[in-house]
Amino acid sequence: MLLLTRTPAETLRHSDDPQVRCYRSQFADRMEMLAPRHQVAAYLDCHEGWFRRCAAPMDVDPIDAQAYALKLGRYGNFGFEVEPMIGLRLLPQHQGTYAIVTVPVPDADPALTTLYDVDFQAELSLDEDPHQDAVAEATNVSWSLDLSVWIRLPKVITMLPEQLVQSSGDHLLRQIVRQISRKLTWKVQEDFHANRGLICPPRRRAAF
Repeated sequence: MLLLTRTPAETLRHSDDPQVRCYRSQFADRMEMLAPRHQVAAYLDCHEGWFRRCAAPMDVDPIDAQAYALKLGRYGNFGFEVEPMIGLRLLPQHQGTYAIVTVPVPDADPALTTLYDVDFQAELSLDEDPHQDAVAEATNVSWSLDLSVWIRLPKVITMLPEQLVQSSGDHLLRQIVRQISRKLTWKVQEDFHANRGLICPPRRRAAF
């Protein structure tokens, strides 16, 4: 069992080693919040509360006042199992838009630089719903994620057909993104309304 953490080095991103594979996935979703934009923004600004609650059951450890280390759980393919850990920084709001980016995890094993790297780029944007009247204000939160993962596979796996290795890896990454991002989206929506004593709107179908 390998515990993989991200480090600052980007050697895997530019490697031509046949054992190194890059897998990419995108995710997009939207949350309806039954409150005006400034109230939703105030909630998202205080990420030290909602982020840890909504990331559960993933293990979350603070790196500093704006960043967290997340242990995503165990995933595997072709008998190769990993337990990825990534560092994420929640940047301050800029005109109704929030960004989440990858940061190094402190005290990561430097040897793991040759095994695993990740680029996590997410964005949340707030827009008041023009279809709501003044009495029942609502805000739409659009959420998108671009994720790239570079991983050095065991040599035995790279002996399989190239298309099979790439397609199965892409499928596994999409599974991880859908599971984590969809659950996080729903849990943020539910947490916001629960904290305000409101009934949560129905979940919307995510776009991938």
